[in-house]
Amino acid sequence: QVQLVESGGGLVQAGGSLRLSCAASGSILSINVMGWFRQAPGKQRALVAVITSFGRINYADSVKGRFTISRDNAKNTVFLQMNSLKPEDTAVYYCYAQLDLSDYWGQGTQVTVSS
Repeated sequence: QVQLVESGGGLVQAGGSLRLSCAASGSILSINVMGWFRQAPGKQRALVAVITSFGRINYADSVKGRFTISRDNAKNTVFLQMNSLKPEDTAVYYCYAQLDLSDYWGQGTQVTVSS
């Protein structure tokens, strides 16, 4: 079992920055994929960015050039630096981890970007 605890959400004005963190704990030997998804009101949960244990990264087109994902394998922690935030980035952001082909989710953290 894996537990994911997120932090760093909040309210920011358009053009501002936020940094999300997610720490994984529990029965962890090696987490293959960690990352972030988000869900806006009335929309489905969607990929923001993921990173593998080898450092391979995938971003949603809508965040490329503005968001940066990074990972500390020793601490099983993943970060999302979000710059140049836009009102359309407003959503609940969920931490994600894949271990042994099982998916795990955090409880979500609200990010609100005001115009």
